[in-house]
Amino acid sequence: MAQQSDRRTFLVGAGAAAAAAAIPLSTAVPAVASSRRRSAATVLHSGVVFTGRPGRPAQAVAVGQDGTILAVGSNGEVRRFLGRDTEAIDLKGGFVMPGLVDGHAHPISAGLSLHNVSLGDAEMTVAQIQKVITAALKASADKEPDGWLQISMWNSSGVLPAGTVVTKAGLDVLDTKRPILVRSSDGHNAWVNSRALALAGITKATADPDGGSIVRDASGEPTGLLKDTATALVRDLVPDPTPAEEVAAAAEAFAMLAGAGVTSLMDAGAGDSADTYLALAAVDKLKLRTRLSYRLSATEAKDTAAALATLRAFEKKFAGADLLSAGTAKVFLDGVMEYPAHTAAMLDPYLVNNGTDSKPDWEPGTDHGSLYFDQDTITNLAVVLDRAGWQLHAHTIGDRAVRTAITAYEAAVRHGGRPRDNRHTLAHVELIAPSDIRRAARARVLACLQLQWAEYDSYTTDSLLPYLGTERQSRIYPARSMERAGIRLTGGTDWPIDDFNPWRPVDQAITRTGPDGTPAFHPEEGLSRLSSLRMHTYGSSYQLHQEHLTGTLEVGKQADLVLTDRDLLKIKATEISGTQAELTMIGGAIVHDSTSTTAVTRRTHASTAAAKTLRAMGVECRSSHSHLACGH
Repeated sequence: MAQQSDRRTFLVGAGAAAAAAAIPLSTAVPAVASSRRRSAATVLHSGVVFTGRPGRPAQAVAVGQDGTILAVGSNGEVRRFLGRDTEAIDLKGGFVMPGLVDGHAHPISAGLSLHNVSLGDAEMTVAQIQKVITAALKASADKEPDGWLQISMWNSSGVLPAGTVVTKAGLDVLDTKRPILVRSSDGHNAWVNSRALALAGITKATADPDGGSIVRDASGEPTGLLKDTATALVRDLVPDPTPAEEVAAAAEAFAMLAGAGVTSLMDAGAGDSADTYLALAAVDKLKLRTRLSYRLSATEAKDTAAALATLRAFEKKFAGADLLSAGTAKVFLDGVMEYPAHTAAMLDPYLVNNGTDSKPDWEPGTDHGSLYFDQDTITNLAVVLDRAGWQLHAHTIGDRAVRTAITAYEAAVRHGGRPRDNRHTLAHVELIAPSDIRRAARARVLACLQLQWAEYDSYTTDSLLPYLGTERQSRIYPARSMERAGIRLTGGTDWPIDDFNPWRPVDQAITRTGPDGTPAFHPEEGLSRLSSLRMHTYGSSYQLHQEHLTGTLEVGKQADLVLTDRDLLKIKATEISGTQAELTMIGGAIVHDSTSTTAVTRRTHASTAAAKTLRAMGVECRSSHSHLACGH
């Protein structure tokens, strides 16, 4: 494909007739729509324009001075919007589509994590992990004896050999007095040494916090593993980055997102980052349209009046802010399903092996996981917030958590005798009971899915299959079943929980394949190509309450679009994950240009960068489709 610098032609002072002559006349593709004629600020022409609406692709888009779309159609239809000062971009057959909309991400923590020592979500032995941490300790020896060492992207379910559960002893043997915090890639687990436990005051007598647990041995002593909110007991002791550091990290994350073709997102838990977002916007580094959600704990949710007051105060901070909006409350109903966490709330218990490794005998145990909100609390919260016009976004992994949220959303819809358009959302929905799928559809519940995880890998095989059984494992991420039932699907990356590649979920939603040679993970639940593209554009835009502005390329909407390096309607679905954005526009303004010397783009995935780092530390790893595998 031609370089961007070859595409762009500035038509200044050339006269409307000369400008129009620069665009070839073609009536092969009928106009999708056009508005009353006025000169465009920008015209993109001679390409393949996927509008996101039914019908054949168009050829050209005209963008007004205010960033709205004036026309979408054939070259012949759009060229009449050329004026003396119009910038014309010759797409040379390139593919243009609505920008990706990420319905569930954590951009600020993602930006900060780029500068931490990372384990790359790799499957590693304890000895290999110790080798990486030892290298990090040596590289920061000036921090002895009291400086915190924080390690990111630990694959808590992938410690080798399979089934290994780490303890503080694995960190205590290292030659350091420093407190160590190893944070899991799933965001729900932490592994700490004895020094960290001591500084946090975590002892045998310490009670589990609301919404989390301190893992203990047979005598009740903390083992060094912390789950969900218990991780904050240690995490909150680590010195915060300075405001300037946080703004710089966030700016880097937003530049990466724009550089990949993402034009809008929802921060799935931005409650303590309001000042960072306002500072980011003030220095023109925000880049994307951003909806901010505020996380409420189960304790806060019990006082619904106070919770609503907190949310309204948060929303007020962004009144009038360009590109920023609020209006969503985030709650965690459970944790994660993978062994050894098992904090996702299940209708039926996890299985346990009553036999041996060589002759396993898997039978139902007694552990149903953890439900962090009781039914009354989440139902009351849903009713109050729905009446006040707020959207709920519930982290729901296990089928019991999903059912609890649906019941709450049903009550909110029924309350007052009329449905409101607040678009309450189930986030993740790893497992849902078949009988609850139609309930969710009837309640007009949205499902925000991270379908890059719908594959055969160490998570779904080693960490899930033995503990769920074949039948439940076969129902992981039933996207097609939900779509058929009428549930509106939206997409999200959950970055930095997963590697940075917002195109991979688009691919995986269709193919559900893992590394080369891996069979598709229950391919009957795969979506069509158009459904996946719509899910990750219009679907998420609808979730963010901005479908009147974005999600499709239509007259009157904002010109939030991306020019890609491949035609996503023609290439193999497995090639979608390799898509690169050549040009990204938000409201008609170019926020990424791959040929610009000032463009900030990260072309290597996080897993690739992590593999290089680990190799430099003496741990040989290979980057696969989904994670790292390290030799041992």
